[in-house]
Amino acid sequence: MPGTRKLGRPTDHRKAMLRGMVTFLLENGKIVTTVTRAKEVRAMAEKMITLGKVDTVANRRAAMEYITVEDVVNSLFTTISPAYADVNGGYTRMIKTGFRRGDASEMCILEVTKPELFEKKEEKKK
Repeated sequence: MPGTRKLGRPTDHRKAMLRGMVTFLLENGKIVTTVTRAKEVRAMAEKMITLGKVDTVANRRAAMEYITVEDVVNSLFTTISPAYADVNGGYTRMIKTGFRRGDASEMCILEVTKPELFEKKEEKKK
């Protein structure tokens, strides 16, 4: 069940970490993290994308409560969620990359299944 892992952190630290990771994922399209963190981030990111499918004031406010950057919320409602309008879930994928050298934690890449949505942003930054 999502949201039940404690990840070895106090509650406020854990919530802040997950909010930051979801924001970074929706901003860049991909993050590298441990498998257990990725499972928690995946659950919340998919909820945010589903929330963004219906563009209402209430949904925007709910997204702003969780996502920490206003530009990410705008792109969620204008580009990311409309791209998944005909898809019912499965917006992200986990690619396991092996074990971290320092502590042997299992690592993975968590990415959005349509990476072309984020390539345009990278071109603008250059």
